[in-house]
Amino acid sequence: MNKVQNPTRPVFPFTAIIGQEEMKLALILNVIDPKIGGVMIMGDRGTGKSTTIRAIADLLPEIEVVLDDLFNSHVSDYDLMSDTIKKKINQGLQVSTEFIKVPMIDLPLGATEDRLCGTIDIEKALNEGIKTFEPGLLAKANRGILYVDEVNLLDDHLVDILLDASASGWNIVEREGISIRHPARFVLVGSGNPEEGELRPQLLDRFGMHAEIRTVKDPYLRVQIVEQRSNFDFDPYACISKFQEEQENLKNNIILAQNKLTDVIIDYDLRVKISEICGALDVDGLRGDIVTNRAAKAFAAYNGKNEVTVNDVKKVIKLCLRHRLRKDPLDTVDSGSKVGQVVDDILGQDLLD
Repeated sequence: MNKVQNPTRPVFPFTAIIGQEEMKLALILNVIDPKIGGVMIMGDRGTGKSTTIRAIADLLPEIEVVLDDLFNSHVSDYDLMSDTIKKKINQGLQVSTEFIKVPMIDLPLGATEDRLCGTIDIEKALNEGIKTFEPGLLAKANRGILYVDEVNLLDDHLVDILLDASASGWNIVEREGISIRHPARFVLVGSGNPEEGELRPQLLDRFGMHAEIRTVKDPYLRVQIVEQRSNFDFDPYACISKFQEEQENLKNNIILAQNKLTDVIIDYDLRVKISEICGALDVDGLRGDIVTNRAAKAFAAYNGKNEVTVNDVKKVIKLCLRHRLRKDPLDTVDSGSKVGQVVDDILGQDLLD
């Protein structure tokens, strides 16, 4: 009997990925709450960064978008709706919708600003008085995931545009006095190899989380990973079928966490402790405090809890702060270890009390 196969290109299942728990957790939490601000994944070549990012996008539930809309507009949320759709809704016009997979957009290294932001047809605007906009990658990424491989090699100006759009949720294109804006709410994921250079600290700070991944050293685990990949390459549909139940369970947990997120509370004393840690680590600004609070709530929601605990904070705080510490070239202590020491000093006592 012939197997029924999906015509789309098969994607390696997220739940089949062995190890790299830190990277997987960071991606899941950003999907639960995109306002965390994205994740920067730094690690060795060939450690499954791109595979994992494509796998999380494939796992996510389909989203409802307005039919034939260039920006994947939401049918009822004004923050995720283009101006054209807003006008239709306000005029009481009926809009048709469809369900699509969560957009997964790749930003190539050689991309220009016009390719990223989109372009306005100035000639048509001046001659005919019609605003014609050719959408860029930011428009296509609305309500999805925007992935930048080797983000540390990308032009700083483009990284700045990306981070501005990611933080505000909007993209504004201005040419010759003509302005167009559209929603650009996406999970920004950057990856890179530290050997090829670091991002400037002020850009790195604007990523919500920073995951560090290393090549697996355990020979038994390496064999397991190679076998898993070989099985997928030999028969991808059999591999997808094998992990289907785990994929569905994870997808349902993510949906439940997204719905539960607004009900999760974090105790005032625990919020003070988070800020105390940020102060002790000499973290500039308040982004570290804000992101850690958000991430802890998302982690609590993911675990089905209504209130954040000390252990929830401990689980996410290293991801949220390690890239915000000031670099000392003479310091031999890893930034993640430094965060861990301060966290244990401040939160460890609470666990003993």
